[in-house]
Amino acid sequence: MIALAAFRLAAYVRSHRVYQALLLALALMAIVYGSRAPKGAEASVLTDGAVLIIPVLAWAARSLLDTEPDQQREMSAIQAGGRGREVAAGLVAAFATCTALAALSLGWALLLGVSQAPTAGVLTAVLVLHALATLTGTALGALTSRAVVSSPAVSIMALLLGFLVMLLLSASSLHWLTVPLIAWMKAANAGHLLDQLPELASVSLIWCLIGLGAYVWLRRRVG
Repeated sequence: MIALAAFRLAAYVRSHRVYQALLLALALMAIVYGSRAPKGAEASVLTDGAVLIIPVLAWAARSLLDTEPDQQREMSAIQAGGRGREVAAGLVAAFATCTALAALSLGWALLLGVSQAPTAGVLTAVLVLHALATLTGTALGALTSRAVVSSPAVSIMALLLGFLVMLLLSASSLHWLTVPLIAWMKAANAGHLLDQLPELASVSLIWCLIGLGAYVWLRRRVG
């Protein structure tokens, strides 16, 4: 499975598709962190970055999973010893790609986006949110990949609409029905991120696992 995941990562890089997500991420970071946030706003700006990078991560995950042709994916399932291992290898490769992009975003933010280093507590909370953003992007990208949504146009629309729905729901009183992205931002802006982190992280993790579980279930049904 690890060998198949590495093969898919290598194919993603060789296909040059990786540069699409990388350029999107760099453009986003240049805009979001165009000027340093004032002292005391570290939690807010770093949390905003974790939320805004999610559609880029989803695009990267989707693109990686779509790099392998359908016939090759079937062969990979046979060689890996079953559909389950093939699906797991794809998710591992997608998650590794999203992790690298999220780490790049956070590193840029810490170096160029804030006026002073965040406290240990804020940094820990931001690391947790970026990890959850990575899981969210992986799940959203997987659910809109070609193996699940065959039409490229519908796939792209589903990815963007999925992110917008998360934003809209998380801005309402029903924020617990999705990954509560706006609730992350509200808590950071109000200075309550550390206090609310356990609840927000728990809800976010549950929905990420549900999304990944749905992808695995769909893949085992549709191939």
